Amino acid sequence: MSITELQAFISQFKNELEKRLPAFLEKLECPDTLKEAMLYSVNAGGKRVRPLLMLAAVQSYRNVEESDYAVACAVEMVHTYSLIHDDLPSMDDDDYRRGKPTNHKVFGEAFAVLAGDALLTKAFEVISSLKELESHNKILLIRELAKSAGAEGMVGGQAADLEGEGKDLSLEQLEYIHHHKTGDLLSFSVVAGGILGEAPDNDMDYIRGFARELGLVFQIKDDILDIEGDSIEMGKAAGSDECREKSTYPRLLTLDGAKEKLITHADNAKEYLRSVSGNPLLLEDFIHYITERTK
Repeated sequence: MSITELQAFISQFKNELEKRLPAFLEKLECPDTLKEAMLYSVNAGGKRVRPLLMLAAVQSYRNVEESDYAVACAVEMVHTYSLIHDDLPSMDDDDYRRGKPTNHKVFGEAFAVLAGDALLTKAFEVISSLKELESHNKILLIRELAKSAGAEGMVGGQAADLEGEGKDLSLEQLEYIHHHKTGDLLSFSVVAGGILGEAPDNDMDYIRGFARELGLVFQIKDDILDIEGDSIEMGKAAGSDECREKSTYPRLLTLDGAKEKLITHADNAKEYLRSVSGNPLLLEDFIHYITERTK
């Protein structure tokens, strides 16, 4: 697989996701403002890295099917909910996301909270309603997603991140935040692809290891881009971590040290993939895609 082939994969499957994602919300029977707020953030664009990673993991074992798109859309709903809540004044207090005013700037704080709540719960409804999936796989996906998104996962990471503002954290504390706030949902995406693709049990252990390392790669790159990135290209203000006195990899290790750490975790992720029995070339190319991204 080459980067050109990965770009073709991303282009094809991202287009399919963009068509299906809003369709789940447009049929909702709920107050108009709530639906508009949900669709506003879902339609704001983005890299769609998590659902694309999930589909790439599926593709490592078999061709992508329609039910896989539904689970991928559910992943993006949870991710979008987390961004809406992260941007709130009580959290990161951001005015722009993906180059557009954040949800609470357009719809107010109350509807932003409700839109996030509604996206989170809709994700579980989507997975539980899939008739194509065996019941045990649906239960496994729901359990994995709930843990990845909850107190032991993404929400716990956000809580630790808030508590760490203005403090000098150790590398271990920082990795805890990154593993959970960013890494867990990204890890779920890859693991879900393995579950849907019916990867062998031995492969699932390697897939989890790969996903954990890739989560750190993603967040370290985010920390680096907060220093080196272009605000217009990223669609949000660069330097925001420094303004909030957050501990980051560059702050703890210097910028060069953070870049070395990025390479180390990328190499670790590749090593896990070498033991997978499927055809993980797309997943390996995603490592390069994430380490080289500029936004």
